[in-house]
Amino acid sequence: MRSTARTSPLLLALSALFVTVLLTSNLIAVKLIAFGPMILPAAVIVFPLSYLFGDVLTEVYGYAVTRRVIWLGFGCNLVFVLFILAAGALPGAPGAWDANAQSAFGRILGFTPRLLVASFVAYLAGEFLNSFVMARLKIATQGRWLWTRTISSTLIGQGIDSAIFITGAFAGVLPAPLLLRTILYQWAFKTAYEIVATPLTYAVVRVLKRREHQDPFDIGTDFNPFRLAG
Repeated sequence: MRSTARTSPLLLALSALFVTVLLTSNLIAVKLIAFGPMILPAAVIVFPLSYLFGDVLTEVYGYAVTRRVIWLGFGCNLVFVLFILAAGALPGAPGAWDANAQSAFGRILGFTPRLLVASFVAYLAGEFLNSFVMARLKIATQGRWLWTRTISSTLIGQGIDSAIFITGAFAGVLPAPLLLRTILYQWAFKTAYEIVATPLTYAVVRVLKRREHQDPFDIGTDFNPFRLAG
């Protein structure tokens, strides 16, 4: 059957958490952390949660609802970035905001056009592929083996996300071997994150399906990511 999800407090809460994860990722991504031999942006501790939420949304509410939430996240992220850019462009108060403060503001909260484009394209490609794979595999498995859907969709979605973002942001800046290694490190870390979180995903899906009284299958769904109605 097709998704018949209604707007509910639980759906609104999940959507809000999804958007919060995206905005938080933007804020903390500037810091690089060492995780064993890997050097990764600090956002890896929170951004994989967006895929977990995407899995839950697709499983419980269907692709069409998840599509709208993905675009909601994109719009909120865009507004967030525009306001930060506007704040950075405003003149600082004399005596209270010097060049050092402005430099620190720009370093932590500033965005270059290249990073923005890479981030937005990677987000849309990765999230939509993740949701699409989840929905199609749910039909193929007849709703069984949730873990196969969550892990497979993450492998594909996070792989595309990492490849697009790292290549778009750092091609020509990092040598090719390091660029490829960074993509693989991020992909491996995010996928491992999803695998470890599998019991949590099962628990959340079980509770939501019981509370929402639905378990949609996207048979006949239009998977066009740009279709917002229906």
